[in-house]
Amino acid sequence: MNTEQKRISLSTITLVASLGGFLFGFDMAVISGVLPLVQKQFTLTAAQEGWFVSSALVGCIIGVAFSGELSDRLGRKKPLILTSILFVLSALGCAVMPSLSGVIASRLIGGIGIGIASNVVPLYISEIAPAAIRGRLVTYYQFALTFGILVAYLTNAALLHGASEVTTSGISNIFNAEVWRGMLGLGVVPAVLFFIGLLMIPESPRWLFSKGRMAEGYSIISSITKQPIAAIEAEQSKLKTHQDKGSYKELFAPTMRKALIIGILLPLFSQFSGINAIIYYGPSILSNAGISLDNALLGQIIFGLANMLFTLVAIWKVDSWGRRPLYLYGTAGATITLALTGLCFYFGATQSIWLLVCVLGFLACFAFSIGPLKFVVASEIFPNSIRGRALAISIMVMWVADTVVGQITPILLKELGSAGTFWFFAFFCIVAFVSVYKLLPETKGKSLEEIESDWKDNDEAPVVLH
Repeated sequence: MNTEQKRISLSTITLVASLGGFLFGFDMAVISGVLPLVQKQFTLTAAQEGWFVSSALVGCIIGVAFSGELSDRLGRKKPLILTSILFVLSALGCAVMPSLSGVIASRLIGGIGIGIASNVVPLYISEIAPAAIRGRLVTYYQFALTFGILVAYLTNAALLHGASEVTTSGISNIFNAEVWRGMLGLGVVPAVLFFIGLLMIPESPRWLFSKGRMAEGYSIISSITKQPIAAIEAEQSKLKTHQDKGSYKELFAPTMRKALIIGILLPLFSQFSGINAIIYYGPSILSNAGISLDNALLGQIIFGLANMLFTLVAIWKVDSWGRRPLYLYGTAGATITLALTGLCFYFGATQSIWLLVCVLGFLACFAFSIGPLKFVVASEIFPNSIRGRALAISIMVMWVADTVVGQITPILLKELGSAGTFWFFAFFCIVAFVSVYKLLPETKGKSLEEIESDWKDNDEAPVVLH
C-alpha cells in the first residue's frame, strides 16, 4: 500500500464509497422532472414513454446480475471504478446525444451502473468498517441515496425555473431550450468525483482474505484502525473460518438457509411497505392538507427532505439499539401509520392535517428502519467467499419487487381504492414484523467473521433479543 492510502481515513473512505449511493438516488429521481419535457419535445407514444422510463431499470437488472460475479472475482474496488465510468458516460450521453434512441441508450448504461453500485457499495462499506460502527457506516449509503434524490428534485426545480426566465440564445440548449439535458447532465459532476475518489481508497480487506492475500488485508486494516499488524493477525487467527471456494452451492447449503431467506425477505418487504404509494400520493396529500404548492416538484422536495432527515435516526441508533429493535419498531410504526392513512381515506378526511401527520410518520418509520436496514443486514450476514454473489441476489429481489409493486399499485388503487391500498401495504408490514421477530439474529458489534461462524457452527443461528 502506498503512503497516500495509509493516510486515508475511514470517514473519507465511507464518503467516497457513499457517492455511489448518491449517484444511485440522483439518477433514479431525476427522471421525474425530465419525463414531461422529453415527452413534449419528442411527442412520445405510450410505448416510447414506458421504454424511456424503464430503460434504466432494465440496466439495473443487468448490472446487479453481473455485480456479484464481478465483485467476488475482481474485488470490490474495480467494479466500483467501472460504475463511476458508466455514470460519467451516461450523464454525458444524455446531455449531448441528439436522438431519443441515443438518450435511452445512455440511460441504459447509467442503469447498469446503478445496478452494480446498489450491490457493491454497501458490500464494500460493510467489509471495511469496524464491527462497532458497521451499521452506521452502511446506513450512510442509504443517507447518501436519499440525499441524491433530494438534490435531483432541487436541481430539477432550479433548472426549470431558470430556463423559464432565460430565453436568450447565449444560454446553451442544455440549460435552456432543452433543460432536461442539463438535469441529466449534472450527474457528471458527482460521477467524476466518485471516479477520482475511488483511485485513492483501498481494496476490501475481507475480499483479500478470501483470496488468501492476508498480508495486504492486515496492512489495510492497520492503516484504518491504527492497530499493530501483529494484533490484527492474532485477532483474525481466533476468528478464522472455513475458506470455501465461493460457489453458489455454499450459499444454498442448509447452514446458510436462514441467512438466504432473510436476505430475500428484507428487500422484498422494503418494496411492499407502501413507500411507492406514498410517493404516488405525495403532492396531492400535501395540497389537500392545506400546504400551498407551486408545482408537483415542490411536493417531491418536501417528501425527499423528510426521507433524508429521518434516515439520520438510523445512523444515530443502528449500532446502539441494534438491527432487530430498530426494524421491529419501524415495521410496527409503519403498520400503524399506514392503517391510519387508510382510515383517513376511508372516512374522507383527505383535507385533514392528520393525513399529513400519518404520511410523515410512515416516512419516518421507513427511513430509520425498513429502508436502510435491508442494506445493513444483507451486507453482513453472508460468508466472505460468497458475499458478493449473495448480496447480488438480495438486491435483485429488491429490483424485481420494485417492478412488481410499480405494476400492481395502479391496479390496487382501482380495485381496492385508496384506503384498501394502504391497508394492503400495512398487512405486509405486519408480515415483515413477524418474520424479523422469528428469523433475524442480532448482529450489532460482531465482526463479519464472527457472524459467519455463528451460521456455520449452528444449523439455526440463535435469535438474540436485546
